[in-house]
Amino acid sequence: MKETEEPSSTAIMIRGVRIEEDSNGHWNLNDIWALAKSPTSRAPKHWRGNKGVKRLIEALQKKVTSGYLKEKKPIISVIYSSRGRGSEGTYAHPILAASYAGYLNEKLEIETREVWLRYRSSDATLADEILQRATPEANEWAGVRALGRSVRNEFTDTLQVHGVEGGGYARITNAVYESLFGKKKRDLAYARGLPMNANLRDSMEKDELVSVMFAEMLSKQNINAANSNGNIECEAATRRSSTRVRATIEENQKDRQRRATR
Repeated sequence: MKETEEPSSTAIMIRGVRIEEDSNGHWNLNDIWALAKSPTSRAPKHWRGNKGVKRLIEALQKKVTSGYLKEKKPIISVIYSSRGRGSEGTYAHPILAASYAGYLNEKLEIETREVWLRYRSSDATLADEILQRATPEANEWAGVRALGRSVRNEFTDTLQVHGVEGGGYARITNAVYESLFGKKKRDLAYARGLPMNANLRDSMEKDELVSVMFAEMLSKQNINAANSNGNIECEAATRRSSTRVRATIEENQKDRQRRATR
């Protein structure tokens, strides 16, 4: 099984500039507008009022809605405006984002479509190009996040093998968070000003990611060793393992404080 939390806001790079992507895969048109250095009269809110654009939005919405209904997924608007900390702007389906980029500049539309196609095909070189422009700290965080995602997937695969079902995955994830941070995912997301469907781990600091990764790695090993089975046993094993990780972190902090006061 793959990581079970919802995807969060990420960033696409076009011409070295960050284009925010929300959890639905929609791109921030305001970022594209800023990249093109276009006048206010060509801002997203004016573009989407164009009759031709309205027809494009309607046609795309019908197509996307049909797909959501077939897959029994919640219907999501192909374009919407958002206001809030770190998420302001007009967000639109990548097809609309490319169309808007073309409205601003023909070459920019080609680049936008190219980046989207590479992104959808999981082109590893695209991620590498982004990280090459990032700070050493961002590269380090990305490395830890990627490794943590791999550990998470191995952990959930182990849970599946050991009979975890339904809401057991969420309860076991919360066992990790409660043991390490004293709060469930929902409360941690609220405290950080994140939407409930956000991937909490994308907002974590590197040290937090490492502690979560270690807790899930240790939990996986202990579940396998004890042959724990089902939601209750696997949750209990995870809570014990995560509590040990927290105790180790706290003891290390106390040791540093003792050494600092000598």
